[in-house]
Amino acid sequence: MGQTGEPRRGHAHAHDGELGAAVARAQEGDDGAFAVAYRIVQPGLLGYLRGLVGDEAEDVASDAWLEIARDLGRFRGDGAGFRGWTATIARHRALDHLRRQRVRPRSAVLEQDVLELPGPHSTHDQALESLSTEYALGLVRGLPQDQAEAVLLRVVVGLDGPAAARVLGKRPGAVRTAAYRGLKRLARELGVADGGTDGVTEGVRERDGDGHG
Repeated sequence: MGQTGEPRRGHAHAHDGELGAAVARAQEGDDGAFAVAYRIVQPGLLGYLRGLVGDEAEDVASDAWLEIARDLGRFRGDGAGFRGWTATIARHRALDHLRRQRVRPRSAVLEQDVLELPGPHSTHDQALESLSTEYALGLVRGLPQDQAEAVLLRVVVGLDGPAAARVLGKRPGAVRTAAYRGLKRLARELGVADGGTDGVTEGVRERDGDGHG
């Protein structure tokens, strides 16, 4: 199920240096380095796909990784860029899958570990940890699709606003706003106090280097 054996919390960017180096080696034909890149990226990618296609996420992820491996030589960028590139490929595969089923993308389906937000803000960490899986699913199903997908890309995949916007084909401000509103709504429904509610959104805003929603 894409487990890395390493803690997820707060590590959305912690391994980007290692990821970038692994991708560079993989492009030179190092199969072991490709496995390292897979190990780092797969948990977030799988969580994102669960939000789009539910139980079909594993199959769609497999298709995405086949394309990623095939086109790896064409990628140019660092570790953070690789996250965005792989998320774009995975999203295309997910939308293809949904079109074949003739259904619209589902509201995001998040499991408890997927709802872990990065950053040092203990208030929202503690609140999110208290969720049962069933409650988490109910909360996120209630988010509008744009908010759910923005939260997935920002929090689960670990992309900044511009990178998430490229994946979605939207303006960065629109994605930041959708993620902010989605997290704000989750915090409100979790009953986080007013003072702590902004803590839920700070990680998203800080990741862009500004305070604009």
